[in-house]
Amino acid sequence: MKRTLARSAAAIFALFAWSHAALAQQLPSVTLKLSQSSDPTEVVPTLQIIGLMTLMALAPALVLMMTSFTRILVVLHFVRQAMGANQVPPAQLVVGLALILSFYVMSPTLNTVNETALKPYMAKTIDQQTALDNATKPFKEFMMRQVREKDLALFVNLSGQPRPENPSDIGLSVLVPAFIISELRISFQIGFALYLPFLIIDMVVSSVLLAMGMMMLPPVMVSLPFKILLFVMVDGWYLVVESLVKSFR
Repeated sequence: MKRTLARSAAAIFALFAWSHAALAQQLPSVTLKLSQSSDPTEVVPTLQIIGLMTLMALAPALVLMMTSFTRILVVLHFVRQAMGANQVPPAQLVVGLALILSFYVMSPTLNTVNETALKPYMAKTIDQQTALDNATKPFKEFMMRQVREKDLALFVNLSGQPRPENPSDIGLSVLVPAFIISELRISFQIGFALYLPFLIIDMVVSSVLLAMGMMMLPPVMVSLPFKILLFVMVDGWYLVVESLVKSFR
């Protein structure tokens, strides 16, 4: 038995070694080499590649900070927590739904960026700086429509900058954090309104169980079917998505 196992193990290791050698002969190798250069034209493309890789790493944070993703995701999590079903729907599905709704809400802004920045830049009619300014402007207009003036004034005062004369003078370093605070405030307000009907169901179920002397039975276990029934009867997902999309208009 031991000899059979040893032979099987040796055969498996031999197969792995053969496959590794075969792949090493067929697949190309990738190397990274750093060298000194006195020509600035050789250094600039390298710095541009590093900047592009850094921007790609920060892309998820930019999506969170400058779009409708924050409000939608927080509200959807409030819906799941209010129902008491912490694993239904799954977190991946909630994030996916938030991304799809964010693309839908941001589609006018993205179309404007495509028409005013991306297409002219690809056609080489504008330079990089002009394309960046044209791409930033629609996002600033979207955030300015959603941000609260009080939150905007807070970060203007904290930055120590003079009071801007018009919205175009407000930089992203001030507008983005003010926009995030405003989004969190609105999402918590919507979450509070979502919690109320489910909280009433929990209170009623708890009172009934207490009156029946069934104190050892968890009220959440009994109230969950009634919450799901209420959510389905009122077409809850339709109402939640409709309210979220209309809150940005």
